Amino acid sequence: MNLLLLEDGDFVAADRVRLSGRRLVHLNEVHRAENGDTLRVGRLGGQMGRGQLLQLDASGAELQVAFDQPPPAKLPITLLLALPRPKMLKRVLQSVSAMGVPRLVLLNSYRVEKSFWQTPFLEPAAIREQLILGLEQARDTVLPEVLIEKRFKPFVEDRLPQLAAGTLGLTGHPGDYPACPRAVEQPVTLAIGPEGGWIPYEVDKLAEAGLQPVQLGERILRVETAVTALLARLF
Repeated sequence: MNLLLLEDGDFVAADRVRLSGRRLVHLNEVHRAENGDTLRVGRLGGQMGRGQLLQLDASGAELQVAFDQPPPAKLPITLLLALPRPKMLKRVLQSVSAMGVPRLVLLNSYRVEKSFWQTPFLEPAAIREQLILGLEQARDTVLPEVLIEKRFKPFVEDRLPQLAAGTLGLTGHPGDYPACPRAVEQPVTLAIGPEGGWIPYEVDKLAEAGLQPVQLGERILRVETAVTALLARLF
């Protein structure tokens, strides 16, 4: 936790917060904080700043806080991601949040197992929990928007063209395609498939919506690795 992220319910006064639960445990067991310590804090959806620890014990922590710094800028990207397996989904959500992706679309694909859509990790509270962990890691305060699209064809035909309008549309896919561009200077809409890759029909439909296939080389990457590699290459 590189940023102590605060929510509206934590505030007991305009400049004071009281914490319990996971963050209290972290302060005691990881930070080994003591009264008088100054910590990096951020208000969810707002600015960042500093908090001075006024009181810390087993029942709670109280800090005096002040905010004077904007959060880091988000990447100019909309990321479409074929729903990964549940355990990987948790890691991907954290990575996407930490890397500054402002909008994530979790999308169905022929190779996405139907059981994946039943995971409790897709519940709004579970998604939010992983996004929060990513923000804390990267020192950010603004949650990404997460959209869930269980029907590939209607989304790609009816919504994606408008979503991708005015952006560089790309589909990450292994094969005889151009290399993924580097250090682009325009907004991007990027689609990354499941571990088995998009099927040809899906690649064609994404292309019709304005997303052209690109590749990172001959190696077949795990979803979480492909996300990190493509974002690092693009920006």
